[in-house]
Amino acid sequence: MNNGVLENTRNIGFIAHIDAGKTTVTERVLYFAGRIYKIGGVDEGTTAMDWMAQERERGITITSAATTCSWKQYEVNIIDTPGHVDFTAEVERSLRILDGGVVVFDAVAGVQPQSETVWRQADKYNVPRICFINKMDRVGASFFRAIDSIAHRLDANPVAIQIPIGEEDEFRGVIDLVDEKAIFYDEEGPVVPREGPVPEEMIEDFRNYRAALVEKVAETDDDLIIKYLEDDEITTEEIKGALRKATLEYKIVPVLCGTALRHRGIQPLLDAIGDYLPSPLDVPPTEGHFYRTEEPASRHPEDPDSGFAALAFKTVSDPYIGRLVYFRVYSGNAKSGSMVFNATKGRRERLGRLVQMHANRREEIEEVTAGQIVAAVGLKETTTGDTICGSPDDAVVLETITFPDPVVSVAIEPRSRGDQDKLSDSLVSLSDEDPTFKVNYDGETGQTIISGMGELHLDIIVDRIKREFSVEANVGRPRVSYRETVGAPARAEGRFVRQTGGHGQYGHVWMEIEPLERGGGIQFENKITGGAIPQEFISSVEGGARDALKTGPLSGFPVVDAKMTLVDGSYHEVDSSKMSFQIAGSMAAKSLVTRGKPVMLEPVMKLEVVTPGEFLGDVLGDLGRRRAQITNIEGEGDIQSARAVIPLAESFGYANALRSLTQGRASYTMEFDNYVEVPRELVEVV
Repeated sequence: MNNGVLENTRNIGFIAHIDAGKTTVTERVLYFAGRIYKIGGVDEGTTAMDWMAQERERGITITSAATTCSWKQYEVNIIDTPGHVDFTAEVERSLRILDGGVVVFDAVAGVQPQSETVWRQADKYNVPRICFINKMDRVGASFFRAIDSIAHRLDANPVAIQIPIGEEDEFRGVIDLVDEKAIFYDEEGPVVPREGPVPEEMIEDFRNYRAALVEKVAETDDDLIIKYLEDDEITTEEIKGALRKATLEYKIVPVLCGTALRHRGIQPLLDAIGDYLPSPLDVPPTEGHFYRTEEPASRHPEDPDSGFAALAFKTVSDPYIGRLVYFRVYSGNAKSGSMVFNATKGRRERLGRLVQMHANRREEIEEVTAGQIVAAVGLKETTTGDTICGSPDDAVVLETITFPDPVVSVAIEPRSRGDQDKLSDSLVSLSDEDPTFKVNYDGETGQTIISGMGELHLDIIVDRIKREFSVEANVGRPRVSYRETVGAPARAEGRFVRQTGGHGQYGHVWMEIEPLERGGGIQFENKITGGAIPQEFISSVEGGARDALKTGPLSGFPVVDAKMTLVDGSYHEVDSSKMSFQIAGSMAAKSLVTRGKPVMLEPVMKLEVVTPGEFLGDVLGDLGRRRAQITNIEGEGDIQSARAVIPLAESFGYANALRSLTQGRASYTMEFDNYVEVPRELVEVV
């Protein structure tokens, strides 16, 4: 693909809190760009992007859907992501491979809990973004209050490049502060808006907000700040150029507004995507290391010497053509049917048919080039996070994608013996698609345990097993994924000695353990001096110790947030082996945790409840009974918002309880926060 085409390519995603209107915005974008010819609705289950049966029934996005469209000279590749926290992995993997993002906010609610989560994810991957304040026609909508919430709650620098003409049911258009014109929507329906001069009654507002825009943009550009201070005229082209540069450097977040449901504000949003979001040429090279040497490496579409390199970010089981692997190409090109090299796994594979996706519909293509997001059939060994290259000689391993650990588990079993194999196949297929869905077999109870990010996540999984794989299954009660850690430093010995006539076994270690801060994981440090243990046995000690910490002494849950240090030991010239030191390391680690005053940890969730004021007392009383800690209560008018942290174990069934307490008028959102110590009186219960 030549640079002229790449310069006009935009790889973007729509990200937001659940129910902010991402899918509706995406649907209108595709309609006005000519990609679809009939507008669907989320409530009716007829949108192009929400194609799964579960999405259409529930009116929410569950899986990220990819599509492509054209607007003016731009080729726009779009990913519509879920807003529900249970499907946060879909947002994570999408942001890893996108160049820019459109963050959608509700004009009434402003920044909501999941808005903060996706904003942090975009920060993590350095994704430039623009904001779209949606639902400007709702009662209680306020464009400027929403901007204030972006500035305060997200610590961002939002800059309005539009202001609304009217709000709530009076919303009838926007004023473009950059191009100095008004855009009117005189009719209902998907019509071309009318452009005209700024209405007389809004001239003063227009001048004030344009002056604020020019000042903020000038602050980011050395040349413009001089012109601004000397009162020289700054042209529209200079403002656009500086605004684009500031957006790409994360200094400014341009803000637009509209109401997607009534088709208003979509065309200017498409213009802004082209004007201010990056092309593949504008983003820094993606980092990794060479496959053969482990030396740092990078890939950029402009580098003519770089071979084919792509990152797989999603796998899907398609009922018609089999397993599909979605990937983003960072350099080079590849043709359908060619051989490629999986640098993560060190295996060769054939790149079968290449397809451009439009939600669940496919268009076959012959070749894929840098900057494109496509899917391929035939990559049997490739999974999420793998790097695909042209050949081993110039292969690189790109930075992979990290996902949060599951927090909720249930036992699952087929209703009939004949479905046993079908259930196993379905679980393998679904865990291949979803990195946050885990399957384990509990040898003690003989149960198959499935784990996910929340109740809804596991509900969807079980529903898919029934519909897509025709397997009826029984599911147990949700079970919390607890953790264990040590409460105090400890020192212990691991000694494994066996003598059986001939060649024996000898492994001897002394190790220490100390607690780490939450989220510290498991660390291992080698402090052996003087060759007390040969270097070739150190990795075996570490491997045995880490394996031992997969089951803690209190309840069998994994041990986390601890640092183990190997401080001393001894070996035998003949009898010592890797196996003997692995067992010695395991024995020492088990003893360390037992001596280190083990404690249990439970996952706690961040909860936000929005309720009419008359029910606030009942809601807070119920949260108190659930061991929740209230962190903040704020409100506007009759609507009150309570924030709390609540143990996951106490949150099961909360949706039904809240509905009955508030006559169905309250709503809530919940997301994982961290692990905290279980109160001592509850350890025995757990």
